[in-house]
Amino acid sequence: MGEFFLLLIGALVVGAIVFGVAVLITGDDPGIEGNEPDGRAVPLPTSRPLGEIDVSNVRFDTVVRGYRMGQVDQAFRRAAYDIGYKEELIQVLEAEVKALREGRTEDADALRDARKAAVDGATAAPPVAAPAVLVAEDSDVEVLDGEDAAAPSGP
Repeated sequence: MGEFFLLLIGALVVGAIVFGVAVLITGDDPGIEGNEPDGRAVPLPTSRPLGEIDVSNVRFDTVVRGYRMGQVDQAFRRAAYDIGYKEELIQVLEAEVKALREGRTEDADALRDARKAAVDGATAAPPVAAPAVLVAEDSDVEVLDGEDAAAPSGP
């Protein structure tokens, strides 16, 4: 009985050695490879609106359990801000188009000037009063003049 166990242990050791040598020779196991070494993060740009390539190129520092949480949180906050900014810009553009279609060129000009000032990053808005923009639930955009904007109506 003792010889049987000794023979079984010998066969297991030989099998493990053959398996280890086969894995080393074939080299099929790529192992764990990082895309960027620690300390080489590629952050999102802060000086201009985000583009698709910016989000594709973002990289984070790696740590033992994944990515640095602060860098990931900052990237998500930046992307959320930029998405919100672009949604507001779309609403202003829709209001400008609606004003032009209804023949209210003064309102459309004021909206255009406000939009250009916001896109160009102007610190001081021009003294022209821009009309207030209200967006209803059914996505119908309404442009009000300055007097009606002070007292909103409806629920």
